[in-house]
Amino acid sequence: MTTKGTRRHFKPEFKKDAVALVSEQGYSIPTAAEAVGITANNLRRWIKELKLEESGVRLDAGERAELDRLRRENKQLRMEKEILKKASAFFAKEMK
Repeated sequence: MTTKGTRRHFKPEFKKDAVALVSEQGYSIPTAAEAVGITANNLRRWIKELKLEESGVRLDAGERAELDRLRRENKQLRMEKEILKKASAFFAKEMK
């Protein structure tokens, strides 16, 4: 019987520090991955993700949170606008 493994989550600071081992300190990807206790594939993916974030192609966590907040706010404002439109049409009929 095998046990189901749990997925580990890493903080953004940890990811940036691991990527810095390769990009700033010259470690090889396998060596850096072993030093911080992750797989080389994880580290390769983090390097790719960080490059995309820095180039502006991909949103970082703060930008993603702000985008989500703005989308919720936009949805709320659209609903309020629809309600006001219906209410003004209703009262316009009442005034005639």
